[in-house]
Amino acid sequence: MRDLDDTDRQILRLLLEDARRPYADIAERVDLSPPAVSDRVERLQELGVIERFTVDIDRSTLRDGVQVLVTLRPTPAAVSAVRAELAGLDGVEHLFETADGRIVASMAAPDGEVRNYLAGALDFDVVEDLSVDLLSDSEWTPALGDATIGIDCVECSNTVTGEGVLAEVGGEQRAFCCESCEAAFRQRYEELEQGA
Repeated sequence: MRDLDDTDRQILRLLLEDARRPYADIAERVDLSPPAVSDRVERLQELGVIERFTVDIDRSTLRDGVQVLVTLRPTPAAVSAVRAELAGLDGVEHLFETADGRIVASMAAPDGEVRNYLAGALDFDVVEDLSVDLLSDSEWTPALGDATIGIDCVECSNTVTGEGVLAEVGGEQRAFCCESCEAAFRQRYEELEQGA
């Protein structure tokens, strides 16, 4: 399995600018054929680098509530549950968990009633602190830089390098750091499948 090269990064940057950009246009810019671009995009999808193609909505053109940035500090045991509950709310656009256990959400709160809106989804008994800031503007600008693939081996959790193996096991693409990890995983998978 090879790592990302400059052409992969350039394709990703072009797709970040416009996910609907035709492969022919990308091919012209990266000096490849459209089928070669398609193959690279498919490979990036199989690796999990590209999860989906989506739409970027300009919230300033829509009236769907008041744009706010909400910061919550749940109790340590409730961080995952609070994050999952917030992720399920319609108005939540971006959701972050900080290393110290805070949850930060960019969201549209109906009628600006943030506490009431959150009360329908959250148990405030597990929230130690809550702050709300009114947003005047926001921008999402994902940076790619010189990123490399940082996939963990499904067998041993080591980082998969260029020496790694991408293989289909059980109908899913899986990444392994080496052939012996692939063989061990495949054997265990087959044994479990036969025992089921």
